[in-house]
Amino acid sequence: MHIFLMQFLRSLSVCLCSLALLQPAFADNGDTQAIRFATFNIAMGLDSEGELYARLQSGEDEALKKVAAIIQQVRPDVLLLNEFDWYELDSAWLFINNYLDKSQYGNQPISYAHALSGAVNTGVDSGLDLDGNGVTGDAADAWGYGKFPGQYGMMVLSRFPVALKRSFRQFKWRDMPAALVPLNPDGTSWYPEPVFNQLRLSSKSHWDVVVSTNDQDLHFLVSHPTPPVFDGPEDRNGARNYDEIRLWADYIDPSRSGYIYDDAGARGGLGEAARFIIAGDLNADPVDGDSSGNAIGQLLQHPLVDASCVPLSKGAEEASALQAGKNLEQKGNPAADTADFNDQYTGNMRIDYVLPSRTLKIIGCGVFWPASGEPGHDLIGVSDHRLVWLDIDTG
Repeated sequence: MHIFLMQFLRSLSVCLCSLALLQPAFADNGDTQAIRFATFNIAMGLDSEGELYARLQSGEDEALKKVAAIIQQVRPDVLLLNEFDWYELDSAWLFINNYLDKSQYGNQPISYAHALSGAVNTGVDSGLDLDGNGVTGDAADAWGYGKFPGQYGMMVLSRFPVALKRSFRQFKWRDMPAALVPLNPDGTSWYPEPVFNQLRLSSKSHWDVVVSTNDQDLHFLVSHPTPPVFDGPEDRNGARNYDEIRLWADYIDPSRSGYIYDDAGARGGLGEAARFIIAGDLNADPVDGDSSGNAIGQLLQHPLVDASCVPLSKGAEEASALQAGKNLEQKGNPAADTADFNDQYTGNMRIDYVLPSRTLKIIGCGVFWPASGEPGHDLIGVSDHRLVWLDIDTG
């Protein structure tokens, strides 16, 4: 029977959950202690408030069974789930108990001792006309696009103790130096000044989650920036995506992080000796797509980030060739794709990342995208994203 502990952090709107640890926390091979970090956009940002919660309670939802089966097959030690609607505080407990703790599609159950979830900006009405259509209160007028609070939320599952050290959900876009202010063709600001002065940068949230592993702390920096599309010539979503990614690029660099403040009012970023892993659906491909100004290059080319291990899969390469369409026009390596998008308009892309600091030793990385005939190929259609993982040595 699980031992369940829930502690409310009201000031940060976060729930911490603890459950019995059923499996080893890491693989110990001599002097190597490998820990697998992963990110997975599970596409459970559903249209109706409470719909995901009902599916979690049932224990019989086929989509959630497939999500659980993928997690069981990859077996990450620390996992970020994007697009997991945040509705009830025991959602993590329900997912672990009703799905992960049970064998799915022949895979061995997996359990997590700790989980963290909390409020996000999506679906929270700003009271402002953010999309400029003359009407307030619609999904596009939330601080982050959403039909109800918590839609497209985030959750962290871990075999190690986790704690939300800092949240940046309320950081205002205007307070980023040299922010990419969306502009009209005539050079004027697309947002009226009173609106932009209140607009939050993070479309969901940015969390600095401390993971305590083997007597050391790792900073798991998680987010889900807005996609750089669904806008006009002002490129307001492209600009926001760029600056959402920039927030982490500045946060990890003590020489650039002084302007950043968290939801508790504390300023600054990580210290020079901090070890970190940046993870999430960052909605930015390094070569293809509609990103503004090589947004993901801010991290891939950051001197403090080790982006040397590029996750690859045979399934992504196969899908690009079979689906053709826009994939044939792309310049990036198709084997590095992490998302399967419309082949007529977009094509597949690399937009999901797990990026460590240079102070960590990488063992390997990959994308769960099995090719035809490989185990798990029948599961991947549950989401338009694939699980991306990274193994580090903490020995």
